[in-house]
Amino acid sequence: MTTTQLTTTQLTTTINPAEIEAFAGRVTADTSAWMVTTMAMIGDRLGLWQVFADGAARTTAEFAGQAGISRRYAQEWLSSMASHGYLTYDPATGGFALPAAAVPVLAADSPVYFGGLHQALYGLTAVLDRITDAFRHGNGVPMSEYGDDWWEGLERFTGGAFDHLLPQQWLPAMPAVQRRLEAGAAVADVGCGRGRALIVLAQHFPQSRFTGFDIHPESIAAARQAAAEAGVSDRVVFECLDAAAGLPGTYDVITTFDVIHDAAEPDRLLRAIRAALRTDGRYVCVDINASHELPANAGPLGAYFYGISVLYCLSTSLAQHGAGLGTCGFNEHTARLMCAAAGFGEVRRTEIDNPFNIVYEVSA
Repeated sequence: MTTTQLTTTQLTTTINPAEIEAFAGRVTADTSAWMVTTMAMIGDRLGLWQVFADGAARTTAEFAGQAGISRRYAQEWLSSMASHGYLTYDPATGGFALPAAAVPVLAADSPVYFGGLHQALYGLTAVLDRITDAFRHGNGVPMSEYGDDWWEGLERFTGGAFDHLLPQQWLPAMPAVQRRLEAGAAVADVGCGRGRALIVLAQHFPQSRFTGFDIHPESIAAARQAAAEAGVSDRVVFECLDAAAGLPGTYDVITTFDVIHDAAEPDRLLRAIRAALRTDGRYVCVDINASHELPANAGPLGAYFYGISVLYCLSTSLAQHGAGLGTCGFNEHTARLMCAAAGFGEVRRTEIDNPFNIVYEVSA
């Protein structure tokens, strides 16, 4: 009898019960984490975390009144968050509070704010049926199938890096790029999404001019509106374009932010970027901080990367009959090989310590 033919009773008697119990406990904890993330997303959607941003403790009644929600639902939500340790609870006073270290993560505009990611992950649930079908047939899910929660949440999450890291840490680590932007550069952002990166750059570098390209029409429409609202439409424009087919014009600086690993034709896209980069130009490539070797990616963050690959990165590439690199597919090892094949010069990994991303400065 093979292992696959063993009955449940026979199987459990051949394994140490303590090991089964330990693994069941781990799965229970992981399942609880999904529930906690869902509750945190509800808190973000209703603005509940912001009620606690001042650090003060509140009873259920006080919290419900300030948040404008039902007291009974407030009690259950508070209890869930306190049970997981996101909130503290004082039995003597009945007061709940958000620890100071949790405020930038859950309740404030910061580079480590997770509210946008929670919204984005919730948005992915809408495509689960399509994803499971793709498992059977090897196809993908096109971008048009993903709803507003995914796109809006993704913008909010990545916006923390653009607002708080791009001008303050990433660009100072690339002095040659920063000098060009200060003097006045022609800049293109390939896979610009809703335009947050270029809008931030335009606000910091008024002498430069910026063009964003993306294949997703809804994102381009949102980017144009955001640029108008930010008052930078005079120096930032957005075009719906498949950049792999070639970029119009040439540029001093070209950027991609978590784009190459998603691309249907990453080799062709890199060649197009190289062709559009001026002789002394710079390509700023931000992509996933992962290894080409699976054991080096072991752990919670690696599991997240591979999961988001299944739910979006891999699937949208395969939907275009693409390469399907996946979230971890444009790691440092692969990035160096592919950039060299595309005709770039030096690929320099900047001294940026970020768990999610590697920032490369690539010469023409």
